[in-house]
Amino acid sequence: MDVVARRAWWRDLSLPAVVAGFITVLVGFASSAVIVFQAAQAVGADQQQIASWMWALGLGMGITCIGLSLRYRVPVVTAWSTPGAAMLVVGAGGVSLPEAIGAFLLAAVLGTVLGFSGVFARLMQRVPLALAAGMLAGVLLRFGLDVFVSMGSQFGLALAMFVTWLVGRRWLPRYAVIATLLVGIAVALAQGQLLLHDVHLQLAMPVWTSPQLSWAAVASVALPLFVVTMASQNIPGVAVMRASGYQAPISPIISWIGVANSMLAPFGAFALNLAAITAAICMGREAHEDPARRYTAAMAAGGFYVLVGLFGATVAALFAAFPKELIACLAGIALFGTIGNSLASALAVERDREAALVTFLVTASGLSLWGIGSAFWGLVAGGVTLLVLRPRAAA
Repeated sequence: MDVVARRAWWRDLSLPAVVAGFITVLVGFASSAVIVFQAAQAVGADQQQIASWMWALGLGMGITCIGLSLRYRVPVVTAWSTPGAAMLVVGAGGVSLPEAIGAFLLAAVLGTVLGFSGVFARLMQRVPLALAAGMLAGVLLRFGLDVFVSMGSQFGLALAMFVTWLVGRRWLPRYAVIATLLVGIAVALAQGQLLLHDVHLQLAMPVWTSPQLSWAAVASVALPLFVVTMASQNIPGVAVMRASGYQAPISPIISWIGVANSMLAPFGAFALNLAAITAAICMGREAHEDPARRYTAAMAAGGFYVLVGLFGATVAALFAAFPKELIACLAGIALFGTIGNSLASALAVERDREAALVTFLVTASGLSLWGIGSAFWGLVAGGVTLLVLRPRAAA
C-alpha cells in the first residue's frame, strides 16, 4: 500500500474539491434530469414512483462515487445513463412499469457479468491514449464554447463570470472556480434570475416495484439499455479516466457499479455507469493541484448525489432555479483546463495525430447512430483511421 493510500481522506479534502463535486452534480442533474422524469413517465410511473427513481439514482451514484473513489484513491464519478433515459422515452412504449423494472435489473446484471469477467477491461486496453484524449476533447468542446455562446443571451452574467475566472487564475488559481460560482450567483440574484419561490424541503421515499420480464421488455428495453450504457457511457467514462492520467482497475469498478444498480433497480435505478463529462470536472486542476488528491472531489460529488436522492423533489426545484447560462458558464470554465490538456495529449504524438483529430471531430460533431452517441463513434472512426494509416501499430 502506498503513502497516498494510507493518508486519511479528510486530510486530502479541500474547499476546491468540494466545489468541484458540487459543480459536477449541478451540471449532471440540471442538464438531464428532465429526460429521466420523461423516461419514468414513459413507462407509467406516478409522482411517488418518480421520486423513488430519483432516490434510487441519487443513492446509487452517491454510494458508488464515495465507495469506489475511497477504495482506489482515484476520482471515480458515476452517473445515470442519459442516452439510456432518452432511449426509454422513445422506445419503451407499451412496456409496463414492472416489465421495465425487470429489464433494468437484467441490463444491470449483464453489466456486472461483463465487468467481473474482465472482458470490458480487456476491450478498453486496446484503446490508444491519443484516441481517448481526442474523444474527451470532442465531448467537452461544446461546454467550453457555451461560455461564449451564453454571452449572446446573458452578456453581463457570462462576462462577469469569465472575467472573475481570468482574474482568479492569475492571482488565486485554486479558488478561481469558487469565485466564478459566487459571482455568477450574485449577478443572477441582482438581476432577479434566481427563482427560489418553488423550492420547498421535501424528502423522497423509496417505492418497491416487483420486477417482471417479457420478451418485449428484453428486446425493446433490456438489451438496448445494456448496449447503449456500455457503448455511450462506460467506454467514454474509462477513456476520460485514462486521458486524465488515472489507471484504475476497470473490472471491479464496472462490476460494483453493476451490483449497486442491480440492488436499486426495483426502486427505479434504470442504469448507473461511469460518468464522462461530469467526471472530467473532478479530474481537472480546479479540483486540486495534486492529481493524487482529486479523488476527494468525486467523494464530495457522491455526498451531494446522496442529498439529491434524499431530497429529490427539493433539489430538482433548487437546480431549476439557476439560470441555464450560469450553469453553462460554470461547467465550461471548470472544464477549460481539462479541454486544453486533452487536446495537448491527443496531438502530442505526430504519428497518431490524424487519427486523434478524426476522433475529436467525429465526437464533437454530435453524430448519433442507432441510439449510440458520438463519443463511441469517435473512437470507432479514430480506430479505423489508425488501422488504415498504421495497420501494424493498430493491430
